[in-house]
Amino acid sequence: MLKNALLTLLSLVIAIGGGGGSVWYALKAQDGVGAIRIGQWTAFPDIGTPAADPYSKARVAREGVLALGRAEGLSFVAERDAGGGELKRECTYTIEGGFPTARFWTLYAADQSLGVVETGKSRPAALQSYGVVRQPDNLVIISASDHPMPGNWLLTGGFGRMYFVLTFYDTPIASSTGLSDVSLPRILKVGCNA
Repeated sequence: MLKNALLTLLSLVIAIGGGGGSVWYALKAQDGVGAIRIGQWTAFPDIGTPAADPYSKARVAREGVLALGRAEGLSFVAERDAGGGELKRECTYTIEGGFPTARFWTLYAADQSLGVVETGKSRPAALQSYGVVRQPDNLVIISASDHPMPGNWLLTGGFGRMYFVLTFYDTPIASSTGLSDVSLPRILKVGCNA
């Protein structure tokens, strides 16, 4: 009798723990149901639409974000650099390349909850399309670091894991036909603080 009760309890603990852990992982992972990947960047194009899968809806509910609909824009998140390493706040990165057509875009350094990185400095850890210096061939080179850099500088600070969030507003890439030929900027690690 006691043996059966313990086995039943153990089965329930494994089932509830395993189920809860798998849901937590599915909601936390940047790759998953409905995700598209372009280079180091991942997006969930259906997240703000009625066609969103249950995991996308749960992600929006858990994080409390206002998801963009297809006609409004699309957010991409990068968690790794071009070499496959996790993005770290104590490292310096170069984000370089062309940006797809959009009326407006923003780029910011994010913490684990995908909120803007708190740097403790008066300069915001975000850039936008109207405030960047472009190369003659219309490419953009952005340095992300905790110390000032020439040109386009995205302030980061502190230690630990970091993400980059690139959001395009009023863009044709948000439609299902626009994602096939999109190229996004590369994220290259320059070095890390010792």
